[in-house]
Amino acid sequence: MNRLNHKNKTIMIVAGEASGDMHGAGLVREMLKADPALNFYGIGGKKMQAAGVQILADASAMAVVGFTEVFSKLRVILKIMRRMKKSLDERHPDLVILIDYPDFNLPLAKAARKRGIRVLYYISPQVWAWRRGRIEQIKKTVTQMAVILPFEVETYRQKGFTVNYVGHPLLDMVKTNYALKESRKKSGLDESKTTIAILPGSRLSEIKKLMPELLKAAAILKNKIPEMQFVIPLADTLEEKDLTDMMTGSRLDVKVISGHTYDVVACADLALVASGTATLETALLKIPMIIVYKISLLSYFIGRLFVHVKHIGLVNIIAGKTVVPELIQNDACGARIAEEALAILNNRARQRAMISELETIRARLGEPGAAIKTAKLALDMLYR
Repeated sequence: MNRLNHKNKTIMIVAGEASGDMHGAGLVREMLKADPALNFYGIGGKKMQAAGVQILADASAMAVVGFTEVFSKLRVILKIMRRMKKSLDERHPDLVILIDYPDFNLPLAKAARKRGIRVLYYISPQVWAWRRGRIEQIKKTVTQMAVILPFEVETYRQKGFTVNYVGHPLLDMVKTNYALKESRKKSGLDESKTTIAILPGSRLSEIKKLMPELLKAAAILKNKIPEMQFVIPLADTLEEKDLTDMMTGSRLDVKVISGHTYDVVACADLALVASGTATLETALLKIPMIIVYKISLLSYFIGRLFVHVKHIGLVNIIAGKTVVPELIQNDACGARIAEEALAILNNRARQRAMISELETIRARLGEPGAAIKTAKLALDMLYR
């Protein structure tokens, strides 16, 4: 995909949370392979920065879960929005690439199109779950849409908008380097003990709500099965201290490991996972799991009014049925999490059935190469 460059192109790219940072980095790397002279700037995290993006604002400053929680960061978010709109006038990017994060990115798309700048939206807002009316706004402001879930194509087609299905980017990313025993050994874990992976989220706000209950569950499980060990793969958006501070006073020995996230999760017999991208990553590793989710009470009730899907976990949404348990709000408590975990750990047939369903979900996500396909789409928009 080599191209002759008469003018170095500038691209604004915006990802508002950890998963977007990961997917954005993959896309930038593929685009730079085709044209190393491209200039990227925008909003993201460590991964996008490492890929070659000049970061104007850190995505972690904007990451929130829930409707009411956004108010605590509203001033920061609005300040960043003003800065990004100003950059549209000052830098005149040739293309704007927006990744998920719709409540920020859709107004930014409108601002870009107003200035005659083409917009590529990578990873659709969840219009199939709630606020489907946003499709009309998308049709007016987005030049091209790259979607990653197969059923999203039909959702948009029904509204008269043709989108590009590129497959799920996690298919290229979720890989392990070692077999189970070697992975446990390299992670400093006992090879023979029952292992529980705890994935409490990537944002401090959600971790503060979930971590106390996950630790209570771990304590109950340890009491029931003394030969059990716990491990937390540290999210890139966090410092180890963020987690160890929350574990102060706990007698549990919970190992926090930075780097090699997929190898760490693959060590587990069972994972306790905060709802989000991590559930799909865990599914692709074929690890049985329990999904947990806890937000403010007001956010939860607002969600109940407007969200029109039966499940909250991507695993179950893609499957169209309950493959893994979801414990939401009051059910996301130590006692219930432990109860559900023991029910899975003590039932080999249920574990096998869950793993079989997770393999089916992998098959539904299309073919690998999402970043390559989206990079080609972006480059065509730049040069045609």
